[in-house]
Amino acid sequence: MSKLIKFGPPLPQVEIPDSSLIPDWQQARPRAIARALERALARPHGHWYVVGESRLLGEQPQRHRIAGEDLVCWRVDGELLIAPDACPHMGASLAHSRVCEGKLICPWHALALGKEGYGAWKRYAVHEDGVLSWVRIGPEVPETPLPVLAPRPEIFLEGVVQLEVRCDPEDIIANRLDPWHGVHFHPYAFATLTVLDLDDDVLKVRVAKRLIGRVVAETDATFHSPEPRSIVMTIVEGEGKGSVVETHATPIEPGRTMVVEATLATSDRPGFRHARKLQRFIRPFIERSARRLWVDDAAYAERLSLLRSRR
Repeated sequence: MSKLIKFGPPLPQVEIPDSSLIPDWQQARPRAIARALERALARPHGHWYVVGESRLLGEQPQRHRIAGEDLVCWRVDGELLIAPDACPHMGASLAHSRVCEGKLICPWHALALGKEGYGAWKRYAVHEDGVLSWVRIGPEVPETPLPVLAPRPEIFLEGVVQLEVRCDPEDIIANRLDPWHGVHFHPYAFATLTVLDLDDDVLKVRVAKRLIGRVVAETDATFHSPEPRSIVMTIVEGEGKGSVVETHATPIEPGRTMVVEATLATSDRPGFRHARKLQRFIRPFIERSARRLWVDDAAYAERLSLLRSRR
């Protein structure tokens, strides 16, 4: 292998486990992955689900299916409203309604439906975190009145990808809790990956991400699950320190999951604040990289789902 050229600040010296010298299939610890997944699935969630990227949810009604429920989403004076996608009159889909003075006009019989609701037809609780929009489907839980979020950088460039995968949310989380597949499954993205520390709550790795040719950016990153349907990667040392990648798995219905992944990239390099002015030009590169990884990881998660169904 050609010697790698490292870009960015040097990482602190750490003791590299001897196990990192053996083949990855011997390093991989299925039982540790299973334990970490079990702990993740047991965390409180307050019945909150990611709907999608906030900037893509506009004034025109959109239909979304989440956790077996059909929803209609639209904005009124910038406020996101989410309600059942079924007119309380005769059940017509409201996703093709026209909007008049902030109200949905049912396409079948012109019943106007808005913030105040109509009988049993009422809007859901919504939360917007500045990047993503969430909806609560289920009773309010006092311990989790808002979605459980991991810390984010104060200043960042963002990119969000969304795709449907034929699996359940737990298969997406399990994929992210297996770091040992990274280099072999994504050789175009990672040159090396070493697991530095592993417990049932936090996983820490040292990874050399390919930039161009033999040039790599080496970073230390942690993975943890703040709630059952989310995994967050945080760069804790190296280039882009403080950046996070949030992977959210929203169930559509059994066997179908919507993955919404938000990359929030930051840097302490001079000029980064100015780079934010180029957000619309940089966003496509961030999203293209994330989407390419998910072509592979979707296949991984779908395979996990298939194996689980055969047990």
